Amino acid sequence: MNAPTRPGEPIVVDVALGDRAYDIVIGRGLVAALGQRLAALRPGAKVAVVCDVTVAALHLAAVEAALAAAGIPCARVIVAAGEGSKSFATLERVCDELLAARIERGDLVVALGGGVVGDLAGFAAAITRRGLDYVQVPTTLLAQVDSSVGGKTAVNSKLGKNLVGAFHQPILVLADTGLLDTLPGREFRAGYAEVAKYGLLGDAGFFAWLEANARDVFSGGPAREHAIATCCRMKAAIVARDERETGDRALLNLGHTFGHAFEAAAGFSAKLLHGEAVSLGMVLAFRYSARIGLLPKTEAERVEKHLADIGLPTRVKDVPFRWPDADRMMDLMAQDKKVSRGRMTFILARGIGQAFVTRDVDPNDIRAFVASQLA
Repeated sequence: MNAPTRPGEPIVVDVALGDRAYDIVIGRGLVAALGQRLAALRPGAKVAVVCDVTVAALHLAAVEAALAAAGIPCARVIVAAGEGSKSFATLERVCDELLAARIERGDLVVALGGGVVGDLAGFAAAITRRGLDYVQVPTTLLAQVDSSVGGKTAVNSKLGKNLVGAFHQPILVLADTGLLDTLPGREFRAGYAEVAKYGLLGDAGFFAWLEANARDVFSGGPAREHAIATCCRMKAAIVARDERETGDRALLNLGHTFGHAFEAAAGFSAKLLHGEAVSLGMVLAFRYSARIGLLPKTEAERVEKHLADIGLPTRVKDVPFRWPDADRMMDLMAQDKKVSRGRMTFILARGIGQAFVTRDVDPNDIRAFVASQLA
């Protein structure tokens, strides 16, 4: 079934990792029962909620009320909003505050926020007291469909994005789709890039459904929940097959090798949001795939049209920024964490829904392609 059996009933997706399996629960209004769920999962546990200042103003009171209703003691750790919080300095502060709050191994960290807070709080949980359990309560579309699932946690290095981190699976992901109602339009669009990614990498039928139903995904209701659940099912299946990204899981990086380089060039700032970088990167991956004869040019144009119609960047000139030259962009791509023995990994495509992983690319040809896109 692709939809709940009864209106209002949450959709539950299982992440099948043996004794570390967990549920992704998707639906509207789920935060109200968060305390009940945590009390059932970890009776007697204390909780520390990690969130940023923006999310704290919008959603922290509701989360704390849900925990209080279940009799769960709660501490709060609040960080600055934005990608800048994925730093060593902020990580150190979060770990110190967890320790100061006397969060012990049997207790829980709740990551309440988007991808930045999810990655940061998850990594802090992975290393504090050599490992605390944590729960993801994602508040952005990008986090609900992608970054909250699969246990990738990290902070950024000055040399690149997500280069210092750990695989540390949550024990629950609670995707309350009602939290997305407060999301600014630009943030929702950025998250939509990751939704489209799932169709582009492995489900042509889903991409066609998105082309027909994107407006309903944006307006909310069953189409939004269906889209989120479809993405989560795909990611859960990939993670169950390849938890540590030695094979299939690299497909989830469609658009990211190009995209992360643009993010790094923009200083991991609000000039270019992660989802916007992924949109640009996916278009470049399809455009390059067409350039080397893997797919018809019309397929790449279809990808570009859909993302552009949503309002996402699809050309370098769509982002008003003074980009570095092709050599510098190649340097940034070479710092990507998917580089193996000095060879860059690319996710290319033989068509919509037919992505594949390759290291068999000519760096000189990639450089010439990047130069052509920058021009």
